[in-house]
Amino acid sequence: MSNKEKISKVVEVLNTARSMELNGIVQYLNQHYGLGGDDYGKLAAEMKKIAKDEMHHAEAFAERIKDIDNALEPTAKLIPSEITKGQEVEAIYSFDAQAESHTIAEYGKFAAVCRENNDYVSAVLFEKIITEEQEHFNYFSDTDEHIKKLGSSFLAKQVEKD
Repeated sequence: MSNKEKISKVVEVLNTARSMELNGIVQYLNQHYGLGGDDYGKLAAEMKKIAKDEMHHAEAFAERIKDIDNALEPTAKLIPSEITKGQEVEAIYSFDAQAESHTIAEYGKFAAVCRENNDYVSAVLFEKIITEEQEHFNYFSDTDEHIKKLGSSFLAKQVEKD
């Protein structure tokens, strides 16, 4: 396989990951606004923080693409039109935990593609971001469990302006 073909495979997974991050940003900001509108300020603030983390991830993938090939896909092409809107607070956290779990699994595969194509810098980038996505998964999973076990008493403690 030529070097150009190897770079192309790596750029493809980096662009896919960037798309996933951009989708996450839109989803999490949508949830942030909904939670804030429902007066769950503490939950809204944490969701906004996670959306910002995803922005940093998208930027890191974009910078890596520029470093190796300058083949960024246009942003408008990357953001899917299907964002889940209007979720009840009880549904948000299991939904997001599932999304983060999927992302972690995909990024593990993407890191392997990078290693197979001798791009260890991109592989390490994926591994670093997997660690951060795992933190998001843990937060979403833990919050989902709190809501399921403690219900309205837990949610009442989340009322605070962000």
